[in-house]
Amino acid sequence: MRPILLTLALPALCAALGAALPAPASAQPAPPAAASAPDYSEAEKLLFMGRAMRQLKPPTTLSYAFRHSGSLEPAFDDRVRLRVQASSGGGCCRVDGEFLGGQRRLELPGIEDAEANPVLLFFLERDVREMQRLTKGSQNYYRKRIRLAAYQGARIGEVSFRYQGRAVSGRQIDLAPYDDDPARVRYERHALKTYRFVLSDAVPGGFASIRSEMRDPTPGATAPLIVEELTLDGVELLPSR
Repeated sequence: MRPILLTLALPALCAALGAALPAPASAQPAPPAAASAPDYSEAEKLLFMGRAMRQLKPPTTLSYAFRHSGSLEPAFDDRVRLRVQASSGGGCCRVDGEFLGGQRRLELPGIEDAEANPVLLFFLERDVREMQRLTKGSQNYYRKRIRLAAYQGARIGEVSFRYQGRAVSGRQIDLAPYDDDPARVRYERHALKTYRFVLSDAVPGGFASIRSEMRDPTPGATAPLIVEELTLDGVELLPSR
C-alpha cells in the first residue's frame, strides 16, 4: 500500500488516517459468525467514497487556488493542480497532483483508477504535517482525530454558493476533531481547529472548497492563528495525445 493518505478506498484510507488506528467502538469487528457490513457515517461516505472523478472526461486538469493566512505566520498564495488522464487500462482515471510549489511542494505519486477526488487527501496530508511541525505531536494521532470526527462528530448541512457566476447547491461538512480530545492539553494553543468541506455534484471533481481554521485561544484575540483554504477556480480540458 502506498504510504500516508494516497489511497482512495475507504477501508485503506481509514488505515492510512492512522496506521494503528482502532475503529470506533460501534465499528469494531464482530465475531466471524456475526460479521456485518462496515459501518460508515454519512460524512465518511460523502468525503471519501464519492465517484466524482468518474464524471470527468480525461485528459483534464483541475486547478485550485490555495491561500494561507492568519496572525501566526506570513500569508502566501499558491496553487494546486490535478492532472486527470485515462488510466493504464483505458478507463478513468489516473491522477497526478501538484500540491503547492517551491519549498512548500508536497511530493505526490500518481494514483491509478481514482474514483473519489484525491485533493481532499492531499490537503489533509499537508495539514497533519503542519500540525506536527507546530506541536511536535504525532501525524498518526492527528489523522486518528480527523477520522473519528468524520465518523461520529460531523455536522452536515445544505449550502448554496456561486460557481462560475451561477448559484449551485451542495453539502457542507464541518469537523472539530480536537474539541473533545482528552489529550488536547498537550497542544492547547493549536486545538481550536475546525475543518469545512463544501461539496457539490455541480462542480468538477466534487469539491468546491476545503478550509481549515485554527482560532487563537488568547483572551480578546479576534484574528485566527492560521487559515488555509483551497478553492476550485479552473478546469482545463486538454487535447488528447
